[in-house]
Amino acid sequence: MNQLEKGSKKLLNAWAFYDWANSVYTLTIASSIFPIFYSALFLSEIKTVEAFGTVFKSTALITYVTAFTFLVVAFISPVLSGIADYVGNKKNFLKFFCYVGSVGCVGLYWFSLEHIHLSLLFYFMGLIGYWGSLVFYNSYLPDIAFPEQQDSISAKGFSMGYFGSVLLLIFNLLMVMFPQFFGFDLSISETILNTGTEAEIQLAMDTAKDAASFEAMKISFITVGIWWALFSQYSFYYLPNGTKTGEKVTRAIVFNGLKELRLVWKQLKQDLRLKRYLQAFFVFSMAVQTIMLVAVYFGEEEISWGTDSEKTLGLIVSILVIQIVAILGAYLTSKASAKYGNIKTLIAVNFIWSLLCFYAYTMHTPIQFYIAAGFVGLVMGGVQALGRSTYSKFLPETEDTTSYFSFYDVAEKIGIVIGMVIFATIDQITGGMRNAILVLVAFFIGGIILLFRVPNEKEKTA
Repeated sequence: MNQLEKGSKKLLNAWAFYDWANSVYTLTIASSIFPIFYSALFLSEIKTVEAFGTVFKSTALITYVTAFTFLVVAFISPVLSGIADYVGNKKNFLKFFCYVGSVGCVGLYWFSLEHIHLSLLFYFMGLIGYWGSLVFYNSYLPDIAFPEQQDSISAKGFSMGYFGSVLLLIFNLLMVMFPQFFGFDLSISETILNTGTEAEIQLAMDTAKDAASFEAMKISFITVGIWWALFSQYSFYYLPNGTKTGEKVTRAIVFNGLKELRLVWKQLKQDLRLKRYLQAFFVFSMAVQTIMLVAVYFGEEEISWGTDSEKTLGLIVSILVIQIVAILGAYLTSKASAKYGNIKTLIAVNFIWSLLCFYAYTMHTPIQFYIAAGFVGLVMGGVQALGRSTYSKFLPETEDTTSYFSFYDVAEKIGIVIGMVIFATIDQITGGMRNAILVLVAFFIGGIILLFRVPNEKEKTA
C-alpha cells in the first residue's frame, strides 16, 4: 500500500478512528461499569480490602493502583519513545499497548477479591495499555496533520471516541439492566416457587436478576477488549510505519528516550511560550484527569441513590450524559479557540472546572449529580481536545515529534500520579471522598494563573 500524504482526508480519518476504538476503555472500564462492578464486590457498609499486606479503603486501593500505573507509564514511555525513534516504527508500539490493554479488559471478567492481586494485574494491563498507546497515538498528530488542521482533527478524534463508546455502553447498559433479554439465567428454585411466600419469591427473583446483571457486567469487559482490538485495525492499516534502520537495539538506544527528554527540556528554555504552557498543562491536567478517574466512585459513595438498581442505572445514565454532552463540548471549544484563541478558551474552561469542584462538594442528590454530569461533559471534551492540539500547535519546526509528545505525556502522567496520590491519601485518612474533591480546586486556580503567563507568538522566545 502506498503511504497516504500528510493532511489527506483518509489519513486524518484513520488516525481519528483509533479514538473510536480505544475510548470504549475509558467509558466502560475506567468511568462507568467497572467502578459499579468493583463497588458491588463489597457487601458490607465498611468497604475495605486487604492487599499488599495492608488494609485499604476500597476506593483508596483502586486509586493508588491507578496512580502506580501512571507512574510506570511515565517511566517507560520515554524509553520506548527512544527506541521507536531509532527503529522508526512507532506503529508497532501502538499495536503492542493496544493488545496488552485489550487482553487486560478481557481478563477483568475474572476480577475477584479472593484473587485481588491477579485481578489488579488485569486492571493494570488495561490501564497501561490505554495510556501507553496514547503516547504513540498523540505523537502522530503533527505527522499526519498540518497546524491549521490539528484543532479540528483532534476534536474529531475525541468526538468519534465519545460516539463509539456511547454506542457500546448503551448495549452493555441494556445487557446489565435487562439480562433476561440477552440469555442470562434468571430462574429460581422450584421449592421457593411452590412453597415460598410472595415476599420470598420476589426476593429470590430480585437476587437472581442481580446475579445476572453482575454476570452481564463481567461480559461487558470482554466486549470492550474485543471492540478495542477489532476497530483499531483500520487505524493500523493506514497509519505510516516510519523508516526502519535494521540495526540492533543497544543499551544506549534504550536510554536514548531519556536523553531526548533532557534535550527537549533544554530546548524548552529557548521557547518561553511552550515551556509556560506545559507548566500550566501539568497543573490543570492533574485535576482534570483525577476527576475523570474517580467521578463514578465519588457518585457511588457520596450520592444518596436509594436502591442498588437505581444507583446502577443513575450512574450509567450520568456517564452517558457526560459522553453525549462532551461531543458538543469538543465542538464548541474548537470554535471558541478559533475565535478567541486557545489560551483564553482554556482559561475559561478551567474556571468552569473550579466552580464544578465547589458544586460537587455540596452534592447529595441524584438530580444534583445529573446537573454536574452535564457541565462536566461540556468542559471535559473541550479541555482534552484543546490541551492536546494547543501543545501540537506550539511545537517548534521539528521531525522529532515523538520526543516532544513523550515529554508532554510524561508531564501529564506525573501530574496524574500526584493528583491521584493526594486524592487517595485524603480519602484513606478522612474516610470520604468529599474533602478530597475540594483540594482539586487549587490545581484549577493554579492552572488559570499559569495560563495567564503564557506569552503570545511575538513574546514566545525567551
